[in-house]
Amino acid sequence: MISVTELRNNTKVQMDGGIWECLDYQHQKIGRGGAKVVAKFRNLDTGSIVERSFNASEKLQDIYIDYRKMQYLYNDGEHYTFMDMETYEQPSLTKEQIGDGAKFLKENLEVTIDYFQQRAINVTLPINVELQIVQTDPGVKGDTVSGGTKPAVLESGATVNVPLFVEQGEMIRIDTRTGAYLGRA
Repeated sequence: MISVTELRNNTKVQMDGGIWECLDYQHQKIGRGGAKVVAKFRNLDTGSIVERSFNASEKLQDIYIDYRKMQYLYNDGEHYTFMDMETYEQPSLTKEQIGDGAKFLKENLEVTIDYFQQRAINVTLPINVELQIVQTDPGVKGDTVSGGTKPAVLESGATVNVPLFVEQGEMIRIDTRTGAYLGRA
């Protein structure tokens, strides 16, 4: 059990019959009254977000998370197959289990998969990935000053906005948290 005053971002707890991740927390002390903690949680099973208020003396059930380094192997249409770097097991996850990061997966990419009671609950990609542009409109000379963007399709199938001077076939870096173009690789 942990006290609600020990909550931090990314802390995972068990409450209301589900597994929750703390997204944001705030300690509040009001006048002569007791302190309270207001926290925002995301359900790791359904993805729903809830804001809860606790007295400072309340406790929550913390959980043990097993973080495993995995390597992405392939996608067969429905399932994404990974390989455990230590045991060489090959678990398969659905797109819903992976979340938005699925569109940036590339073969041999190393990710971290969080397990709770032998069940995958979260997939964490590296912050930056390098992907090749497979389709984009050709750039026009002199377009570097305007600061405009154009859509580009990456080798993973994701579509991102890139500057006008970036050409097809180039390797670029993408922020997997926001899907933003960071620069040429």
